[in-house]
Amino acid sequence: MRGGFLPGRRLASSLVLLWLFVATNARGEFPPLADVGFEPAMGVEFERPLWVGHPGDGTNRLFVVEQAGTIWSVDLDAGAKKRTLVLDWKKRTRQRHNEEGMLGLAFHPDFATNRSVFVHYSAGDPRRGVVSRFLFDRERNTILPDTEAVVLELEQPYGNHNGGDLRFGPDGYLYISFGDGGAANDPRGAGQDLSTWLASILRIDVDSETPYAIPADNPFVDTARAKPEIFAYGLRNVWRFSFDRETGELWAGDVGQNRWEEIDIVRAGGNYGWNTREGFHEFRRGPDRDYLDPIVDYPRDLARSITGGFVYRGSQVSSLAGAYVHADYETGYIWALWCNDEAGQKRVTRHHEIGRASRISSFGEDRDGELYFCSFDGKIYRFVSK
Repeated sequence: MRGGFLPGRRLASSLVLLWLFVATNARGEFPPLADVGFEPAMGVEFERPLWVGHPGDGTNRLFVVEQAGTIWSVDLDAGAKKRTLVLDWKKRTRQRHNEEGMLGLAFHPDFATNRSVFVHYSAGDPRRGVVSRFLFDRERNTILPDTEAVVLELEQPYGNHNGGDLRFGPDGYLYISFGDGGAANDPRGAGQDLSTWLASILRIDVDSETPYAIPADNPFVDTARAKPEIFAYGLRNVWRFSFDRETGELWAGDVGQNRWEEIDIVRAGGNYGWNTREGFHEFRRGPDRDYLDPIVDYPRDLARSITGGFVYRGSQVSSLAGAYVHADYETGYIWALWCNDEAGQKRVTRHHEIGRASRISSFGEDRDGELYFCSFDGKIYRFVSK
């Protein structure tokens, strides 16, 4: 990544025209959603929060991850006025670089019964990304540190572009993002290299075998020299991906390098073009392959470090129904876009600005699908109708 936090194809003329149509002027600024806003959601604050979400066990709690290696829970039914420490993993978490730390959290779909929690964090000696499984103690409301079982590890050549998100898909498999390994210009060529997990989203089965099995329908299980865990590749540094609660589609924000930030819908086996493409545009000369286009890209005057979000499926903010809400960490812009399917391809039909906020590091949902975001001002915000 360049100059910011964690979190960057071929372009059909119809998409160019569409992008210009939804923009209000040549800078690509978008009309505001006047009846949508956001407000602090909790009476407590955090230090560099970069993940917020619910455990999926029916309780009305939110969990918050701090980059240094701590996880907290907050009870929304009790007014969200205090926080409870769930895991202190600071001694095991490496954060010497701005993009290292505890980066992701995922609750197993059967968390209510099997108590399994998955954490993605940076470790040292050697520098690496680690995905581990832990057990949760419900009576003490804590993750048991002694239950750590490493699922997979990836040595990181540099301290940036760690990716770090992980979520369970509607198919019950665990999806994991890794960036291209860092520095600039993808010096190791990871973006188009299927023999490494770098620059990819992985898909694994954590229930059939220990530590995991490869789903039989993963797209590269029969490809020579390819890592069978890979679900999609050619991604520079996916910073936050999510599944649409209604459709199951996988949305991702991929951080650009010099000129363009992009939003993708990630398909099985998809090649998203890095390091020969950046957004819709050529980054450098490379092989002529069947790259998948993003849904939208943003130029540098609007975005410099994209933060992927969620498709809103809550009920409290009707103006956002069906919108993919996302933001940029550097500029602070928050956008909502809507798509439909035309001839088997997604097309943007509406594109609006919601507002601006300070250093948005992540989005998340609560039990009911209401939408929140983390800011490095220490607060967790929720979207509301004005």
